[in-house]
Formats: sequence, C-alpha cells, structure tokens
Amino acid sequence: MYAIIESCGKQYKVAEGDVVFFEKLNAEEGKSVTFENVVLVSEEGKVQIGNPYVNGVKVEGKVVSHGKAKKIIVFKMKAKKNYRRKQGHRQPYTKVEITSIKTATKKAETTAKESVSKNGTAKKETVKA
Repeated sequence: MYAIIESCGKQYKVAEGDVVFFEKLNAEEGKSVTFENVVLVSEEGKVQIGNPYVNGVKVEGKVVSHGKAKKIIVFKMKAKKNYRRKQGHRQPYTKVEITSIKTATKKAETTAKESVSKNGTAKKETVKA
C-alpha cells in the first residue's frame, strides 16, 4: 500500500515505514504529523485518485529530526567586468517516518473493533462510505 501526498508545494510517494525528507515543518521532534492532502492511494491493486484530493484518507507520521541539507554554492560572475559573488545555502529539512496510511475502510474496521472490545459483544453498525 502506498500513497502520494502533497506537502510544502511538492508531491511525495510514501508507504508505511518509509523515512521521508520534507521541507521544514513546524513540528517538534517526536511529535506526530498528519498529512490530509492525499492525491492518490493504491491498496492491494485498487487505486483511488482524488479530485484534487481523496476524501477520508490521512497519512500519519512521526517527526524524527530537523536538519540542514548539504551546502550548495551559488556563484555569480560577469565576464570581463570583475564581478564575482560567492554565496552558500543550506536548505532546512524535517525527517519524518511514515507510521500509517488510514483509509475509510481501515477507519471503519478500527471503530468496529473498538466497539466490540468496549461492550464485549459485537454490534451491527452501518458505515456510510
């Protein structure tokens, strides 16, 4: 099972257990992050494509760390004019581990399991999809 999510103006293909480097997110290390802008979900060969996003699907992850990428050198030069400018840049990133991809069917299954465990008997529930 995998999903394509949209975050920070880019699209990322993620699966459960993946470690992904996003642009800097406003979340502390160890906290969970939820991505609701899911463009596509593929589950057991069944593909759902959103218009623009798939309804009822969320991707959850845990912030592992923050950091800076390798330095990129920006060098500007104009020939024969003695114009030279050298500048370095390090892009900040957030390292996120994807913990789960929750679809509408998985949510229904988990709520049914919770109701069984609370009451001790199975209840018949209707779920609107």
